[in-house]
Amino acid sequence: MPELPEVETIRRQLAPALEGRRLQAVDVRDPRWSMPAPPEAIADALRGREIERVWRRGKYLVLSLEDDVHLVMHLRMTGNLLLDDADAEEPDHLRVRLDLDDGRRLLFVDVRRFGTGDVLLGSGALAEYFASRLGVEPLDPDFTADALRAMARGRKQPVKAFLLNQERIAGVGNIYADEALFRAKIHPLRQVGTLRRPQIEALRAAVVESLELGIDSKGASIDDYRHVDGARGSFQDRFLVHLRAGEPCPRCGTPIEKLRAAGRGTYVCPRCQRRPRLPR
Repeated sequence: MPELPEVETIRRQLAPALEGRRLQAVDVRDPRWSMPAPPEAIADALRGREIERVWRRGKYLVLSLEDDVHLVMHLRMTGNLLLDDADAEEPDHLRVRLDLDDGRRLLFVDVRRFGTGDVLLGSGALAEYFASRLGVEPLDPDFTADALRAMARGRKQPVKAFLLNQERIAGVGNIYADEALFRAKIHPLRQVGTLRRPQIEALRAAVVESLELGIDSKGASIDDYRHVDGARGSFQDRFLVHLRAGEPCPRCGTPIEKLRAAGRGTYVCPRCQRRPRLPR
């Protein structure tokens, strides 16, 4: 699933191309994309409006249009946003087509049809939408060691499950949780509430570093994720542990192991990330 760095990469690529452009036509071909709103309602709300801002919140990409209308999109597992010319051949698995006034089009392509689009009318509705779904942005100044410590205090949840909870930290997914926990030398099954202050500080720094490296690499293309021109990201070439089971740890040389944590395939160094002791 595209995570914060992948969505931020798409945002940076789309913003100069979309901001100031007007949506001439909106064609929602898959009603599942906008459920429960019908496709014609989505088209009526967006058609003819100018795109004022392209921004991101967590893993969501937002197009804010004139008259305080907002299109909120989530790529889920296999969604991609592609930008090309109107006369180009349409790709397979096209779910939504947005035609711009400069002759280009924005395409939402999704093999498994998990991606979504919501139209929200007014800044209040938009704020409420995100308030019920997302916690702090990990690249914002508010994401401090003290803030992370306050969120973790007293919780028995495994630290990886804690990192994946979007209502606490917005945008971190499986890849970047694995990479951050390795950098911080913390086992993913460790109860987050038992982390000492130096570990909290190391974890906060590791989350930020992993996300920034992902953005610098323009995301990780393992399966479906692509840039808006169809190119691949390169962060997968910089993984320290993720998907590297059996390979030597870059820090100590011990073979990387794969286990299950928070219901996800998880990669650890058994020497650098000591497994927590089971309670007696």
